[in-house]
Amino acid sequence: MSINRTAKGIVLVPCLLLGSAFLAAALWGAEPNRQLALALGFSLLLTGLLAQLLPEPPEQPPQN
Repeated sequence: MSINRTAKGIVLVPCLLLGSAFLAAALWGAEPNRQLALALGFSLLLTGLLAQLLPEPPEQPPQN
C-alpha cells in the first residue's frame, strides 16, 4: 500500500536529518553535551531505519 510507504518516508527523512545534525554537533563542539548528542543522533538514525522494516499489510482484492 502506498499510504504505508509514504508514512515510512515521512518518518525516515526527519529522523535521518535530525540524527545527522546531532551527530555533527557531537563531532564539532558540544563538549559538555557530547554524550547526549551522540545518544540522540544514533537513536534517531536507528529509529528512522527501523521504521523501514515495519511490515506492510497484504493487499486485499477490490470488492465488487
